[in-house]
Amino acid sequence: MKKPFVSLEQLQEIVKDYPTPFHLYDEHGIRANARALNQAFSWNPGFKEYFAVKATPNPQILKLLHEEGCGVDCSSLTELMMSDRCGFKGGEIMFSSNDTPAEEFVLADQLGATINLDDITHIDFLQKTIGHIPKKISCRFNPGGTFTLGESKEGFQVMDNPGDAKYGLTRPQMTEAFRRLKELGAEEFGIHAFLASNTLSNDYYPALAAILFQTAVELKNETGAHITFINLSGGVGVPYRPDQPANDIAVIGEGVRRAYEDILVPAGMGDVSLCTELGRFMLAPYGHLVTTVLHQKHTHKEYIGVDACAANLMRPAIYGAYHHITVMGKETAPCDHMYDVTGSLCENSDKFAIDRMLPEVETGDLLVIHDTGAHGHAMGYQYNGRLRSAEVLLCEDGSTRLIRRAETPEDYFATAIWD
Repeated sequence: MKKPFVSLEQLQEIVKDYPTPFHLYDEHGIRANARALNQAFSWNPGFKEYFAVKATPNPQILKLLHEEGCGVDCSSLTELMMSDRCGFKGGEIMFSSNDTPAEEFVLADQLGATINLDDITHIDFLQKTIGHIPKKISCRFNPGGTFTLGESKEGFQVMDNPGDAKYGLTRPQMTEAFRRLKELGAEEFGIHAFLASNTLSNDYYPALAAILFQTAVELKNETGAHITFINLSGGVGVPYRPDQPANDIAVIGEGVRRAYEDILVPAGMGDVSLCTELGRFMLAPYGHLVTTVLHQKHTHKEYIGVDACAANLMRPAIYGAYHHITVMGKETAPCDHMYDVTGSLCENSDKFAIDRMLPEVETGDLLVIHDTGAHGHAMGYQYNGRLRSAEVLLCEDGSTRLIRRAETPEDYFATAIWD
C-alpha cells in the first residue's frame, strides 16, 4: 500500500495557510533520491544527471536539485531562460529539442549549453543560425523498429516503438552527421537515445547502455570522432500502482557499469562520461496533489467530487493513467466502497479514478493523489477558466514554503485584449 509522505495532522495545518487544491513536494525525498542516483553512478567520474525541466519546471525545485549536483535538460526557450535564472551555467545545461526555432539555438549557444541535435538537417541549420558548430555537440539516435526487453528479472516485459517516434537520427545518419560535424570543427561528440518510457525494470538502462556503447564504438571506428559522453536519457519509471515493484537505482547503476566495462573499456573508451536526464524517476513519488472532497453524487454510479480537476493533473484524463489515492485519516480502513473520483471540468474524462475501491468517503475529507511530482503541475492548463494551483514545499525540518502561488482570475485575464 502506498503511504503518503505527510500525515493528516500535518495536512490539516498546511491547509490553514494554503487552500486546496495544491501540489505538495517532499524536500527530504527529493534530496535523498538525487543522492542515491549520484551514488549509483559514482563509479563513472564524469557522471551527471540533467534533470528534465519539463517534468517539474519550478525554480525552487531546480535550485534544490542544483544543490545536489544535478544539471538540467531543456527543450524550449523558456526552459533555457528559467535554468539560466536558477544559476545553471554552461555544461550544466543540456539542450535537447525538436523542430527547433532559430532563437532557441541562439540562446543555447549563448549560455554555453551542450546542444543535442535531433535531426541531420539541423547541422546546417545550426551553423547558419549561430555562425559556427560548437566544439562539443551531441546527436540523438533513433534505432527504429521496436525495442523489446523481454521478460525482465522483475517479471515485467518492456516494449516500445522507437520507429514510430518523431525523434532522432537513423543509424546511417549518425555516421554521416558525425563526419559532417567533424568537418565543421566539432571536437567532442556525444550520443543520446530514448527507447522506452516509464520502465519498471532494472534491466532497461543496462540494455539501452549496451546499445549506445556499441554504437559509440562503431562510430568512433567509422568516423574517428572523439566521443566524450553518452546520454542514457530518461525512461526509468516509478510504480504508480501499489502492487508494482520500484526500480533499484543501485542495481541499475551496477548493470550499466558492467556494460561499460564489457564494451567501452576494451575499445579504449574508458574515459567516456555518462549522463542521465531523468524527470519522472527524480520527482514523481515526491509530489502529492492535495484536494478536498466537495460533493457526493448518487446516480448511476457513486461519484466523489473534489476541488481539483484535470487542470491540476491531466494524466488520468488524457492517458487513462492510474494515480493512487489515499483518503487521509482512513489509511487503515477497509476499501469497501467503489467510486469515480471527479473534478469540475465540463468534460466527462475529468476523472482521477474510475471504479476505484476506497474507504467510505465523506464531504470535507482530504485526499492525497500520489506520484504527481513530475508531469503534474507542469502539464496544467486553464481550460474552462480553471486556474493552476499553488505549489508548496514540505521542507526537511517539517515547515512548509510556498514555491508557486495559485493563479488568480487576473492572471487569466492578463493576456486578453479588452478594447
